[in-house]
Amino acid sequence: MAASVKDVAAHAGLSVGTVSNVLNRPDKVSESTRAKVLDAIEELGFVRNEAARQLRAGLSRTVGLLVLNPANPFFADVATGAEEAAEQHGISVLTGNSGEDPAREDHYLEVFEQQRVRGVLVSPVGDLTGRLTRMRGLGIASVLVDRDLSGGRFSSVSVDDELGGRLAIDHLADLGHTHIAFIGGPSSLPQVADRLAGACHAAGERKVRLENVEIGSLQLRRGREAGLALLERPASERPTALFAANDLVALGLLQALLGAGVRVPEDMALVGYDDIDFAAGAAVPLTSIAQPSHEIGATAMELLLAESEDAERERQHVVLQPSLVVRRSTDAGAPHS
Repeated sequence: MAASVKDVAAHAGLSVGTVSNVLNRPDKVSESTRAKVLDAIEELGFVRNEAARQLRAGLSRTVGLLVLNPANPFFADVATGAEEAAEQHGISVLTGNSGEDPAREDHYLEVFEQQRVRGVLVSPVGDLTGRLTRMRGLGIASVLVDRDLSGGRFSSVSVDDELGGRLAIDHLADLGHTHIAFIGGPSSLPQVADRLAGACHAAGERKVRLENVEIGSLQLRRGREAGLALLERPASERPTALFAANDLVALGLLQALLGAGVRVPEDMALVGYDDIDFAAGAAVPLTSIAQPSHEIGATAMELLLAESEDAERERQHVVLQPSLVVRRSTDAGAPHS
């Protein structure tokens, strides 16, 4: 059985309170007393239960991070930014994957609550206002990542996805495309809805026909399936350009097009979203709407840690700007990488 603080105290011939002072407030005890306690700790092989200490003190050194899909390099970059910021404060990050499933989202939030983490960063599937309000009552702070569905009741760090949708359509319209398809889904995901809304606004302004092709999830295979379905149409009825809701979907579309001998961008142009590392390294380097993913994670973590120290702190809502990165999938004259 592992040695306890009581065992250390008995072995050193001191009180439990004195041993506690050595562990937590060593400046309050003499050098000779510290030496007795440290000798007892070494002889007994005592290992401090740091998690229990943190819970008693109300100072957990862990936070939870819940993302939609860690297999998506965008969320991996967000997590890296968050972890690097946390590390600077001596904080560890527990990561969960909701998989865009409300039930899994609820499960992980329950786990984080049971662990009494200091706070949670969450990219929500739906409206979590009630759940996060309850967690706040337990002293668990929260910041929404890549979304704000709380009506301002929780701090958030997001990207202007409507602007991202506009940038994609404006770019394709500038290249002369008049029939464009948006490939993304489900539409219940706010990120998808906002990107589509921005695309629709730009299409209306530019007198461009925008077709919405909804898919079940933002995965590569869904993009490939959507591409194969589009290719079943007669060439005259196909869009001349595609705007994918994220780069994984765009890469799946690219696989389908190239596999069928469709030239990109000469026969069909393609724009993705997120600008993950794989976008530049694709068989045809992918034009994409870039999100500052690392900055999203780092900024959200700093907000979370600040609110965990001061629950009455004013909520902040940081909206970062996307940008267009042009590569060969829309511009045949662009560099290969």
